[in-house]
Amino acid sequence: MTYNDTFIRACGQQDTDHVPVWYMRQAGRYDPEYRKIKEKYSLLEICSQPELAAEVTLMPVRKLGVDAAILYSDIMNPVASIGVKFDIVKNIGPVIENRVATAADVDRLKPIDVEGDLSHVLETIAILDKELDVPLITFAGAPFTIASYLIEGRPSKSYHRTKEMMFSQPRVWEKLMDKLGDMVIAYLRAHVKSGGKAFQLFDSWVGALAPRDFERYVLPTISRIFAELSDLDVPKIYFPGVSSGELLPSLTKLQADVIGLDWRVSLTEGRRRTGGGFAVQGNLDPYLLTAPMDLLKERAKDLIDEGIQEPGYIFNLGHGLFPEASLDTLRELTEYIHAYSEQALKQAAALK
Repeated sequence: MTYNDTFIRACGQQDTDHVPVWYMRQAGRYDPEYRKIKEKYSLLEICSQPELAAEVTLMPVRKLGVDAAILYSDIMNPVASIGVKFDIVKNIGPVIENRVATAADVDRLKPIDVEGDLSHVLETIAILDKELDVPLITFAGAPFTIASYLIEGRPSKSYHRTKEMMFSQPRVWEKLMDKLGDMVIAYLRAHVKSGGKAFQLFDSWVGALAPRDFERYVLPTISRIFAELSDLDVPKIYFPGVSSGELLPSLTKLQADVIGLDWRVSLTEGRRRTGGGFAVQGNLDPYLLTAPMDLLKERAKDLIDEGIQEPGYIFNLGHGLFPEASLDTLRELTEYIHAYSEQALKQAAALK
């Protein structure tokens, strides 16, 4: 079996024969086969069955020809181990039974037991490590994003309870960040030990913060996570989520390899704002997948042309895939990205 390491090489800002591509939420409801599985099992039930979770992870690799797999899981999975009861409710998202509101609530959160409580996740990773011919990306939710669910009790648009704790109870907030940071570090370290070849820290909602608040209340924990995992010889990705362009200049000293960008900031500007020291990943607007194929390819071409101006570019969306996306469209787009980028890179090399 030939191993495709193009994604790993791009993360390290090395030369590649083509631009690697994977899609956030690439195992999901756009795939009719996956929808049939979801008729029988919930997300959490799939995650609890390693063979099934591994199969769902493999499906988009086989069907789309992407250059990396991403573990089928959910960012909320590890919080069960620290004492949080939750469910993933259809058309809502994570709903927390025992919301975190006070210092006592934070004190009750216990250390994560990855091997004891989350062995099914590690077993899924071990299965995939044997079966994949592309790298497996594992992931965790970043502390702010996880905290927003724990404090709000469910998804929020305003994050008013979260910000209220952050501003009014800073010591409680810092203790919560410390505990969630410890959880993420232990969880991701176990992933790599079990066979994960890269990891992404998803901070989907941290763009709700002003830069000064991000730097004061969140960045110290993000920096600690990447610093404490810096000994792991795998690519490390930080995705600060949607509407996070104003936060990018705060990331220049982060011990990560790749920064994920949403579609509101160009690749060139994202590189400039982060100091030019990272590979970049992104950043097609996911809803362009509903556009005519000519327009979709035109936008993909523009991203590729811009991305390959510097070493270290990974094609992705600016956020996750959505159910209305088309499997055929994604397959054609992936083939186009590979073919066009190979041609463009050859032409660029010939001009050097």
